[in-house]
Amino acid sequence: KGKHLLSKLGIIPASASATDGHLFDFDLLRPDSLQSREAKGPGRIIQMVLTDKQRSDLHGGMHAYLLSRGPQFAAAASALAEADPEACAPAPDGGAPPAASSGGSSATLLEKKWTAVPRLQRKVLELERQLAASSRRSGHRGDGGGGGAAGGRPGAGRRMLPRPGQSTPLKSHSSAVTSAAVHPDYTLAASGSDDGTVKLWDHESGEYVRTLKGHTNAVTCVDFSPGGGYLASSSADLSVKVWSVGDGEYACVRTLRGHDHTVSAVRFVPPEAGDVVLD
Repeated sequence: KGKHLLSKLGIIPASASATDGHLFDFDLLRPDSLQSREAKGPGRIIQMVLTDKQRSDLHGGMHAYLLSRGPQFAAAASALAEADPEACAPAPDGGAPPAASSGGSSATLLEKKWTAVPRLQRKVLELERQLAASSRRSGHRGDGGGGGAAGGRPGAGRRMLPRPGQSTPLKSHSSAVTSAAVHPDYTLAASGSDDGTVKLWDHESGEYVRTLKGHTNAVTCVDFSPGGGYLASSSADLSVKVWSVGDGEYACVRTLRGHDHTVSAVRFVPPEAGDVVLD
């Protein structure tokens, strides 16, 4: 009967015997047999590494599935019920077998397991596609993939350049742009250039706002104050200028001098100290 059941389920051929390598230990169908068994004769034993609860649920689901397939599977269902009567016995009230009492209906157990596999496979494929797309987007970075450079660090020789696809290009300077800063509150951006000017932009719309002139050499750095009321710019003309942007006048309110060489950077200190310029 057990061989007939397995042949019905397609696990072994109907003509299989113990001498052609398809020896099955039917004691493993019983819930109380978890011990591994030695192979008998020249064949091999198909062993299932399941707990008692998992095996009982599986048998209950198989029995319910075979019954749902109609009379042609009744003999296979009867053989399974004889091999594991506890898992296949109906509940006292005529409902689902006891094995399904904690995990839902055993009639749908096999269908749920079967459909879960392709669903998870599709999810894995989707995650793999997302990972590949992310790798392509970040491949230009220094810590990305690709061929290694000196020292063995992957991508060590690559330049940290942004990829195409900018939302709003801002073009107006007549020479190289050396620095840029974004206002902490408004959609205002400032850029400094080797042409000696500071330009203000609305970075959302891309509209040009104003040009701040006053430096006599290249502007090396720009920075907004934490409160957003001022803009500082440093220059190769040895000075730092502070511009008023909060009132909309964009006037130079102070010029700071004292360096003997190019002022390469300028920053405002944190808000606790107020709008104080460090250059």
